[in-house]
Amino acid sequence: MTIKIMNDLQQAEKERNKEIAELEILIESNLSARELKRAIAVRMALTGKIYREISQILGVSEFFVGHWKKVFKVKGIAGLKLGYKGSKGYLSIQEKTEVIEWLKNKKYWDLDELVTYVDQEFGVIYKSKQSYYKLFDQANISWKKSQKVNPKFNEEQVKKKREEINEMLSKQKAGIESGEVIVFFLDECHLLHGDVNGYVWGQSNLRIEVPITNEKERQTYFGALNYQSKRFHVKSYPSGDGKSTIEFIKYLQNQYKNKRIILIWDGASYHRFGEFREFLSEINGDKEPDDFLITCILFAPNAPQQNPVEDIWLQAKNFLRKYWYLCRSFKIIKFLFEFFTKEHKFDFPKIHQYTYI
Repeated sequence: MTIKIMNDLQQAEKERNKEIAELEILIESNLSARELKRAIAVRMALTGKIYREISQILGVSEFFVGHWKKVFKVKGIAGLKLGYKGSKGYLSIQEKTEVIEWLKNKKYWDLDELVTYVDQEFGVIYKSKQSYYKLFDQANISWKKSQKVNPKFNEEQVKKKREEINEMLSKQKAGIESGEVIVFFLDECHLLHGDVNGYVWGQSNLRIEVPITNEKERQTYFGALNYQSKRFHVKSYPSGDGKSTIEFIKYLQNQYKNKRIILIWDGASYHRFGEFREFLSEINGDKEPDDFLITCILFAPNAPQQNPVEDIWLQAKNFLRKYWYLCRSFKIIKFLFEFFTKEHKFDFPKIHQYTYI
């Protein structure tokens, strides 16, 4: 009898882990705001969070959580997705006029909100996003974005450094492939409350303002992307300094016991001097460079775009900006930021410019 109970429990655990994995794949896909909220609520419920806590974090009712968990159990992923009618393919002239007036009378704009409004009010779902962009254009609403450039950026330095990194990876090829050597791209991120204030659709001649209680409220994160597995490790710390850097490296050592570690990062002063340099000397001792337990390689200066981790931070912040209306407190912002990044796998072209032959 006891064996049967244990088998049942193990089977239930396997099923739960499988469901959570399916939800994580769904969450990382291009969801609408409503689908995302459903998926996150169900995932949190399956991981054991109480309904009251979920409702406070996501700004939904406890009934909402229970309802969509029940739907998911019966219909799976398909049950969480919006049901497309397909009965109407276009808006009439009058309906289009109403939509444009609705857009003009709003203070903030979001593509998912427009899609939902047109669907719920008129039963129309366009196949192409271009149709919705056209509605924004007709309401004199445009997408505004600025670009920043570091005048000290040197393309030749970046190219040379990339070649140096690839040469180092080639020398360590045997250790990397055997798993004895673990390579990390590492970076810090200072998440501000104001980071949620990104780019939205707005009337071309008006400035868009999003109310934020304390724009300077901040949380520092250290992130390390495993070059081989593409898994991203994230930890929060009070600040970005030598002490926090040492704690994070010790965390990585604990995750990868008895492995030699190579860190590829920027040239921040606390990466090169002070406490961390003393820590490095203590760890490596009198070993030859090829036998160092921790090896540090710097990117070229003034070019943060070299580091793949920068792209992960950007993806996470864009995620927050897309769903800014969920971010009702800095606590929620931190939860969503960690939810998007922690222990997930990230793989994109920039990583593959660093390789060994």
